[in-house]
Amino acid sequence: MKGTIPLAPEGINLFIAGPIPQVREFIDYVRTDELFGGRFSDLQFKESLSEKQPFRRMLVKLKREIITMKKPAIKPELGRAPFVDAPTLKTWLDRGHDDEGDPVVMLDTRNAFEVNVGTFDNALDYRITKFSEFPEVIEKNRADMEGKTVVSFCTGGIRCEKAAIHMKEVGIENVYQLEGGILKYFEEIGGAHYNGECFVFDYRTALDPNLQPTATAQCFSCRAAVSVEDQKSPFYKPGETCPACHPEAQPT
Repeated sequence: MKGTIPLAPEGINLFIAGPIPQVREFIDYVRTDELFGGRFSDLQFKESLSEKQPFRRMLVKLKREIITMKKPAIKPELGRAPFVDAPTLKTWLDRGHDDEGDPVVMLDTRNAFEVNVGTFDNALDYRITKFSEFPEVIEKNRADMEGKTVVSFCTGGIRCEKAAIHMKEVGIENVYQLEGGILKYFEEIGGAHYNGECFVFDYRTALDPNLQPTATAQCFSCRAAVSVEDQKSPFYKPGETCPACHPEAQPT
């Protein structure tokens, strides 16, 4: 079994892969072992299948934050952000408004290179390059969310929870996070109201709405996602460069 397990005062995150029986056994252990005192009993896991091991090794990281926001006052461990589950969100998007009749706007909290691979239809995307830029970007664009129900989303539900808590803290009231992120939405709903694939941080690079790996690759040099079309470019050299970083492809 291999993967990455970040640990921080605010919580734990798990990315693990291996034979199904061993993974299920590990999940049961985390949820029930007395060592953890029941703290992880309700930890939610998302599942997708891969024919190949998508990780190189097992790595446990001790971090100050699971996802770096540089806002010490944001403490997810003290209480969850309000959330909406995937079926409810689909109903809202089908109708064009939430249960109270307010228009729904989707807010992508991921980095720009992830959004380029796929996102929800008409989602707000502020082209951030790292999550610590999020508070400043939100302050500059508050008008986009006035009078609307905002649903923040990310890959698996970690980043968008901190985003929702921050927005609540700065007075943006009608805010939810998408429970379980894009991957849980794919698992329960599929690709309705979503355009493209979902970038993932392992050797699969991207998953389609059926949670199957796609032909999208990742540049060895700059780590950008490289679409099938961009892989045809003379600037794409596997293990070296892609159109996003090849010197001859850059504007002068």
